[in-house]
Amino acid sequence: MRDRARALLIDLDGVLRRFDPAPMIAVEVKYGLKPAALLETAMSWDIYRPAMAGEITDDEWMKLVADRLPLDEAASAAAVAEWQPGRLGEVDPAALEFVRGVRAAGRKVGLATNATDRLRADLDALGLTGEVDLVLSSWEMKVHKPAPEYFQQACQELGELPKHVLFVDDDDRVIRGARAAGLAGYRWTGPEHVAYLRKALDLPD
Repeated sequence: MRDRARALLIDLDGVLRRFDPAPMIAVEVKYGLKPAALLETAMSWDIYRPAMAGEITDDEWMKLVADRLPLDEAASAAAVAEWQPGRLGEVDPAALEFVRGVRAAGRKVGLATNATDRLRADLDALGLTGEVDLVLSSWEMKVHKPAPEYFQQACQELGELPKHVLFVDDDDRVIRGARAAGLAGYRWTGPEHVAYLRKALDLPD
């Protein structure tokens, strides 16, 4: 039987933070870009990886995105600039309630996220800075999920062995990486399984 988890690592995007696609779509329509052009360009691995691995800043990343859009220089820069407010997103209240319940029961919660150097400002703007015990940012750690080194360092900072940490993320590949590193991994699809997650943390119903 697996040991009960004593601490929680939880992802930001897709779990604690969600995004309304409408603002991005509006920018793409305005500038005649194909659907999802902004996100697909930003997630191109050769520019996304250094942005989340602490090798380039968020501003530098967005400049690379603008350079790749099929628009003239001025229009590309304007499109990326107009997209920025929508990148903040909003807090998922059900996920935040779960985190608060975990902390209220005396369990540590770490925010485990692949992020850029704008993360801390985003957390402040979203009101999340004080809602977790520690922030484990790939940009600051210089290693990103699902690398085993990421999870090893995260558990060390939590002060728990991997077998005593529950990791919640919305990405199957990252979940598999966490499990390979010895953590209990669970894929977040919404709040319907919070009762199960609370049980995994040995919390009261």
